[in-house]
Amino acid sequence: MRLNRLIPLLMFVVMGMVSATAAEMVQEEAVSSIESLSRVIDKDIEELGLLRTLIRQDKGSTNNEALQYRLDGRSFALLSDVDKLVARVAVLPRGSEQRKSAEQVLSKNISTIGVAVFERLAELKTLLDRSRAERDSLSGGARISMSLYIYSLESIRFDYYDALIRNFESRKTLGLSSDDLQEQLEADLYLHTEKLAGQVELADSTLQELQTQLELDPANADLDTSLKSLAFQHKVYISRLETAINLLERLDVDTTEYKAVLLKGSGEFSVDMLERGVLRGVLADGLQVVKEAVVANSPDILFKTIIFFAILLIFRFLSRLTKRLVQKSCENTSLDLSVLLKDILISMSGGVVMVLGVFMALSQIGISLGPMLAGLGVAGFVIGFALQDTLGNFAAGAMILIYRPYDVDDFVEVTGASGLVKNMNLVSTTITTFDNQTLVVPNSKIWGDVIKNVTAQKVRRVDLEFGIGYGDDIEHAERVMHDVLSQHEMVLKKPETMIKLHSLGESSVNFIVRPWAKTEDYWDVYWDITREIKMRFDKEGISIPFPQRDVHVFTESS
Repeated sequence: MRLNRLIPLLMFVVMGMVSATAAEMVQEEAVSSIESLSRVIDKDIEELGLLRTLIRQDKGSTNNEALQYRLDGRSFALLSDVDKLVARVAVLPRGSEQRKSAEQVLSKNISTIGVAVFERLAELKTLLDRSRAERDSLSGGARISMSLYIYSLESIRFDYYDALIRNFESRKTLGLSSDDLQEQLEADLYLHTEKLAGQVELADSTLQELQTQLELDPANADLDTSLKSLAFQHKVYISRLETAINLLERLDVDTTEYKAVLLKGSGEFSVDMLERGVLRGVLADGLQVVKEAVVANSPDILFKTIIFFAILLIFRFLSRLTKRLVQKSCENTSLDLSVLLKDILISMSGGVVMVLGVFMALSQIGISLGPMLAGLGVAGFVIGFALQDTLGNFAAGAMILIYRPYDVDDFVEVTGASGLVKNMNLVSTTITTFDNQTLVVPNSKIWGDVIKNVTAQKVRRVDLEFGIGYGDDIEHAERVMHDVLSQHEMVLKKPETMIKLHSLGESSVNFIVRPWAKTEDYWDVYWDITREIKMRFDKEGISIPFPQRDVHVFTESS
């Protein structure tokens, strides 16, 4: 019992010893890395001093810019090593001798870093202003080279901004104040961000004007070159503004206004852009632009709206008139057109006229039809690829209209379905069965299968079969059937009716009777002849036998 109580206590002591050992190992590793980083930082400072000496000696020479570039690289390496050293020092317990000595060294170095970075930022600003002025006087490849050089200087400038912010964070870790330097950085970064926001808005406005001019004069190569150059510069401004916004947010500065400019300039949404203030600013600006546009252009808008609807009404009237003219032409033409083809020609003619009217109405309100038609072409290709079965139905519908295997009100049997054809378009055929069911069959299934058109011919043969008993008079039966067929008014004289003894069945002598009738009279002849022959056979005493068997019973005497 006592042993059970001691086990948790022993485990707690062991875990405490393990934790203490782990903490001691972490501290020993931190002390070791601090010593190593301190040596690296001393080396970085020594190399920076040598580079500064070389820059002062070669001032004004062509190598000065390259040496300055190397100095910036060494400076960033030093700043990174200082950040690593601060992170290692933060691991040490507060009040320890190792931490106190390391903090003294760091405080001295960090205090001078901020001042040195601001001095370098001032030099970069002077160099950027001079380079931009020089670029304006250049052209061709020299101008491109100078633009790339300015771009690299801007990147270095933002790297120094980032380094300063990390320096402030390091100072807070060591308990040092950086309020004066942070205020100076906020002011400098605020002015730079304002400049970038103005460049983005100016580039947006200029791009819209260039695009308008290029639409009016598409063959102008200078306009096209200027547009592409400004579009590239616009992307650069957008990228820099986004970087500046991120830096300001790290300084806890409100960037709602700049995010709105970034959203309007880039047209790309992100999670950060969904802030209430950003959307409110964008919507307010958009509504203001709409109000100004409506006030300034309301007469033109009203006039164009009236023209738009007037054109639609005119073409609607023309569409109906075209359908009537096409219908009359189809009825009066000497061409043997099917009813299906006439219906499709009439409906398509009206649709084509209406589509032309819509395009003309859109062009009158300032919508360019070229890009729209190009977009429709691309969309048509994509939709056609996705709707291959539908295109197959279109092709099958066109083949049916050309070869005309059936027409409206024809009785057909296709793909297992049978009925009267009531309607057809380029996609499907509508069939109504005799019990008044509607079947919509895809044209591709019809054209790819056997098409049986029962009513395609004007005359049809009615196939009948009658049987008489073996004891009945064959010639008498034939005379009766001839008499019935000759007296029926719907039976045609030509082709001649066929009555032949066909087979000797198990219980009857079977005749085939094949009169001819008009297609529309087929079923009337079929039902009337069947009824009349049965009645005449009964009247003449001719039997129509049913299957029967003779059973012979033999009795065996015991």
